[in-house]
Formats: sequence, C-alpha cells, structure tokens
Amino acid sequence: MSEFLDLHGRTSKVLRALSDAGMRRHGLHVGQNHLLAALWEQDGMTPGAVAAALSVTTPTVVKMADRMTAAGLLTRRRDDRDNRLVRLWLTEEGRALQKPVEAERRALEEKVTADLTVAERAVLMSALTKVHRAASELLSEPIDYSDSAS
Repeated sequence: MSEFLDLHGRTSKVLRALSDAGMRRHGLHVGQNHLLAALWEQDGMTPGAVAAALSVTTPTVVKMADRMTAAGLLTRRRDDRDNRLVRLWLTEEGRALQKPVEAERRALEEKVTADLTVAERAVLMSALTKVHRAASELLSEPIDYSDSAS
C-alpha cells in the first residue's frame, strides 16, 4: 500500500473513532450528526436531498431517520404541495443539539491540530481539499480493473 493511502486510512479510522465517541456523548449514533447538520442548514429537506448532500444513498438516510424519529430528534411530514414527498423536520431536541455537537467537533479539531502552526493548518486544508476533489472526480469515472493483477 502506498505511504499516503496507508497514513490517510489510519488517520481516518482514528479520527472517525474519536468523532463517534464524541457524538455518543450527545446520544447520537454514527453519522447522525451529519444528517442533523444538513437539517440545521436547511430544515425540511427530503431524504433524497439529504442523501445527495451527504453523498450517501436515500435508503441510508431513511434508516437513519427512522432511528432519529424514534429518539425524538426529527419528525416526518408530507410535503404541503406534493403529497408523494416526505420531508424531515427537526424537533426542539434536534435543534438543541446544534451548539453542543458543533462545540464537540470544534474541540476535537482543535485538539488534533494543536501541534500545527496556522500556516500548516492552511496547507493541510488546501491539500486535503485538492485530494478530495481529485478522488471525487475519479469516483464519477468508470474504474478500469483490466490492468489490476489477478
């Protein structure tokens, strides 16, 4: 495995574990903070719109929304103009998590980047943005496995 992919993979795993532990302190399961963040930005989105915003499948959002509805964090309501559509709306409990969840994420980011200078943080963000863009573009292209070793 290449040095970059190995380090990135290990870093992603440990950051995910730290983030998930932080979200559990607020009663959230893996990824639910991302669904909440989408609704904090634009409440009343359809599951399909949330899925597109999060780069996941609609069934993933529906399953997550089921759990979050049961936990009292959001409600589902039919669209006023198109009864075929269902929209996801935050409850007061869901809205109340915004400040503590955002603070938790900021604190984690500050802790893991504490040894970086301001300039190093800027370079890191710029480089990761470029890597993300390139990887996203590759995802949209068909993958040719014909050159892969058998």
